[in-house]
Amino acid sequence: MKKYLFSLAVVALLTSCSGVSGEDVATTYTNPVIDNNAPDPTVIRAKDGMFYAYSTMRQGNVPVYKSADMVNWEYLGGAFRRNEVPKFVPRAAIWAPDINYIDGKYVLYFSMSTWGGEWEAGIGRAVADSPEGPFTNAKLLFNSKQIGVQNSIDPVIYQEDGRKYLIWGSFRGIFLTELTEDGLELIDQRNLLKIAGTAYEGTYIHKRKGYYYLFASVGTCCEGVKSTYQTVVGRSKSLFGPYVDKQGRKMLDNHHEVLLSGDDKVKGSGHDSQIITDDKGQDWIFYHGFDVNEERAGRKMYLDQVNWGKDGWPTIGNGYPAKQGKAPSIKRKR
Repeated sequence: MKKYLFSLAVVALLTSCSGVSGEDVATTYTNPVIDNNAPDPTVIRAKDGMFYAYSTMRQGNVPVYKSADMVNWEYLGGAFRRNEVPKFVPRAAIWAPDINYIDGKYVLYFSMSTWGGEWEAGIGRAVADSPEGPFTNAKLLFNSKQIGVQNSIDPVIYQEDGRKYLIWGSFRGIFLTELTEDGLELIDQRNLLKIAGTAYEGTYIHKRKGYYYLFASVGTCCEGVKSTYQTVVGRSKSLFGPYVDKQGRKMLDNHHEVLLSGDDKVKGSGHDSQIITDDKGQDWIFYHGFDVNEERAGRKMYLDQVNWGKDGWPTIGNGYPAKQGKAPSIKRKR
């Protein structure tokens, strides 16, 4: 994803709350849940029962946050040791990470790019024993020239029946290819499938009741309060498509359903995390947005519940970021 170029001289690394012991699980939440620059969030519930969030690089590293309840977040530090931050692409930053648990390891996928460097951009991965890091064994999987896909950024992994699939792309088509069993290599970089058109970036796939839902972002991400980002969705009976809107029109032709838009308080809401399910089976997403009253703070991290209609299609509240609400249901750690 193209990144918002603010000159952030000093960014506070502490979030609004930091209790992660599980003793004081939140019952309500107020957005944003991370009240500073945390764009393109990815979130996982780790084997220790805690939640970990990662976002686009800032201050030379990928920030890592920890929470017991998805509401109160503590900043832990960088995902990489300072001298091991990947530098596969000259002068590039790490954008839009995606965290996964594969075969007993935490695997962080990420983009590396510069503003406008669409043919130099690439996708890498790194591995850790702990969700806190440090992530090591970093490797570039491919760049745009090698794979033949312009603007190869915004990776996300979908796992099913022991198989791992990489989905990626940004406004030049969304593509899918299969990875090795450990998720660390491509099986065949010539075997690519285009699953959506040129309107999209920041995608992920969620399966529910026989349908595969392809979530994506459209519009402009990074123009401050002028950003037009929206979260959209289509669905398919097959992982490989075709993904369609409610009228059966294909996402390959840039048709979709709008799920979430900015309002007079938050602009540019989008680039969601994969869906996280709480202990009562309720679904939630994290996404970034610009606080209209603090534009220069960057893209803050927001939380919202995903509901599912009788027709099987997802909804998010009234279609705009929630100001506050009932918190996810999380059992306390004993």
